[in-house]
Amino acid sequence: MNSSQVEAYLRRIGAERPQKPTGRALRGLQLRHLRTVPFENLSIHLGEEIVLEEERLLDKVIGRGRGGFCYELNGTFGALLAALGYEVELLAARVYGVEGRLGIPYDHLALRVRTAEGETWLADVGFGAHSHYPLSCTEREEQTDPVGVFRVVAAGPDAAGPDAAGVSGGPAGSGDLDVVRDGRPQYRLETRPRVLGDFAAGAWWHSTSPLSHFTRSLVCSRVSDDGGRVTLSGRELKTTAGDGTRGTRELETDEEVLTAYRERFGIELDCVPAVRNRNLDF
Repeated sequence: MNSSQVEAYLRRIGAERPQKPTGRALRGLQLRHLRTVPFENLSIHLGEEIVLEEERLLDKVIGRGRGGFCYELNGTFGALLAALGYEVELLAARVYGVEGRLGIPYDHLALRVRTAEGETWLADVGFGAHSHYPLSCTEREEQTDPVGVFRVVAAGPDAAGPDAAGVSGGPAGSGDLDVVRDGRPQYRLETRPRVLGDFAAGAWWHSTSPLSHFTRSLVCSRVSDDGGRVTLSGRELKTTAGDGTRGTRELETDEEVLTAYRERFGIELDCVPAVRNRNLDF
């Protein structure tokens, strides 16, 4: 990233350039990113090509004011952090699904970030409803976040214990970690560094396969300013306030949907996306 791209990115998330790549600054950057850049899969249903190249992703997030899913969001956020002086590594993960089964290889992209103080954090702005702040990669005890209690533990039932992993998801690789939220495993993280191009097959599968939940549903979601969340799933607008108060409203017209995208997420669309695999049953 060049300096103008860095400044444009910081304006996009409403953040000032940190003087040093510290852990405190990283916390602020992650939260601002979650509040301003939505987790969304609209490109899949709008017929837009998803290309895991830094310039293309930056153009989408900065130039077009869009969001994306994990490969796009953590791919661009990692580029920003590296440009700000952090040491950043891309890590592959497999997401825990139904009955504790692990997803495909390169199912998810997360970031391992080292700060000026020598701390190592797991940063993730691309897992939908997840921690608001980075998680320590070295701490094995509970880590409290506004949305729950997290643990980062050695993978596998023998290492993590039944309360941490809770399920069997297949053999763990050497050094794999399970990211656990409120006692439920979220994803299994490999600790070997990857490059963005390694995730192309995972992005292709999630954007084309009828077995992928991304091709069967529409989602656009972000953290709200009060620490809650606002989500548009198709025509259903869901809000959760910071105090836990929930609201749901069905949007009846296309104009209402387009207005919600614009006013709630800053996304300008010419047409309402339509789910491509709505009638498939798998």
